[in-house]
Amino acid sequence: MRLTIPAAGAYLVVLRTATASLAARADFTLDDIEDLRIAVDEACALLLVSAVPGSALECVFTLSPGLLRVTVSVDSFDGEPPSKDTFAWTVLSALAGEVASSTGPGRRVTIALAKRRGDRG
Repeated sequence: MRLTIPAAGAYLVVLRTATASLAARADFTLDDIEDLRIAVDEACALLLVSAVPGSALECVFTLSPGLLRVTVSVDSFDGEPPSKDTFAWTVLSALAGEVASSTGPGRRVTIALAKRRGDRG
């Protein structure tokens, strides 16, 4: 599933709700669902800091048995991925289990995360 929303904090509730709904349909535990909601919110917050005004934030959800992958990307001013030496990245990694960032094409920055059902990070 692919969702595209304006790159503004006011619209993140849409992604948090979609994340929770997909995780619930995939029989994730309540703790896993909450971890995913917070992780997606945190990933978006990291990206929005350098998002080009008026750009779109794209979120792709991929479900497979016992696994939910979420990829969030945005066009940024500098094309630099978020620093992995921050408290925010540590929290994101603990909540999601698997986290990676990448850049390109152009100045597009992406954060990809994956959560396995029952994995407490």
